[in-house]
Amino acid sequence: MTAAAYPKVSFIIPTLNAEAILENCLSSIARQTYPRERYEVILADAFSKDRTREIAAKYGATVLDDRGKNMEEGKRLALAHATGDYIVFVDADNEISHPDYIEKAVEALQNNPQALGVESYYLPSDKMSSFCAYITHLLHISDPICWLMSVNPTLLAKQGQVERWKLPGASMAYPLGANGFVFRRGDLLSVKAGVHFQDTHVALHLMQHGKQEWLRITGRGVHHYYVQTLGGFLQKRRRATVHYLRVQDEVRVSWMAEKPPVPHWLAAFYCVSVVGPFYHTLRGVVKDRDIRWFWHLPASYLSLLGVAWGWQTYCSRSKQKDLIASLQPKQTLKSVTSAGPSQKAE
Repeated sequence: MTAAAYPKVSFIIPTLNAEAILENCLSSIARQTYPRERYEVILADAFSKDRTREIAAKYGATVLDDRGKNMEEGKRLALAHATGDYIVFVDADNEISHPDYIEKAVEALQNNPQALGVESYYLPSDKMSSFCAYITHLLHISDPICWLMSVNPTLLAKQGQVERWKLPGASMAYPLGANGFVFRRGDLLSVKAGVHFQDTHVALHLMQHGKQEWLRITGRGVHHYYVQTLGGFLQKRRRATVHYLRVQDEVRVSWMAEKPPVPHWLAAFYCVSVVGPFYHTLRGVVKDRDIRWFWHLPASYLSLLGVAWGWQTYCSRSKQKDLIASLQPKQTLKSVTSAGPSQKAE
């Protein structure tokens, strides 16, 4: 197939002082087998003070000035300028795991018009600490409270490497739509994503409008360098809580209100019960044969502490326009002794 036959793809990346992780992200996009002339990279940058824009220019990315008060406004801004038939939402702390991921994802969506998009697997990497691998790869949802409140998706069918997934029953309590997620631009326009974009709201609206399925590509997706340490995780949960409360002030929509298996209060109690997290720790170690599940105990406690800290912060500083940006913790990659590629999960 000639390059001109490929549909155009737009990568959308919100950034703020991301020089420590951005090149890792952009280089993984540059390694894609997708023809370079058939994709664009658009950064919505909230006036970074470091080398973020310099790195973006090195990779030929378009940089937009993001004057919004949170990253969702940056994504809306970039989406308004995107010209691709397919939209890939990528955060600066993502690294696309395989060079053929985008090509396979676009082909899968072309062959499955009933699907709302393609969800990434979150794969481990040698650039991650063991805690980062636990919180992203093992939990998939980067927080024990959200993990507990989420229903488990059901695998409907698999053809080759393309998997078809759906939520069981009437519940839509699953945070779908971030970190390497691929959408059709037409689907985003159908739910007015350019007006009220929020990561998990888009997929939720599409499911509510009848698109109940989504796809995954077996063993492919992103390495999500969410945070490397427990201290960083606490800061992240504080910031995520402030962000959630600000979004709720604007739009009364949340996947956590869509018939979750566990209510908010019980998820909070679980985190300090010790018994619940200890049970899931042992179950995870036995089931996955992975000792990184021992991070689940302290992460559960810090998850609740981060929520309380975020609530207190929002109550005292809600009028501060750049509040979310000011709470951003520094993100890094784990140093590796050799220059070899990241681990790949096949």
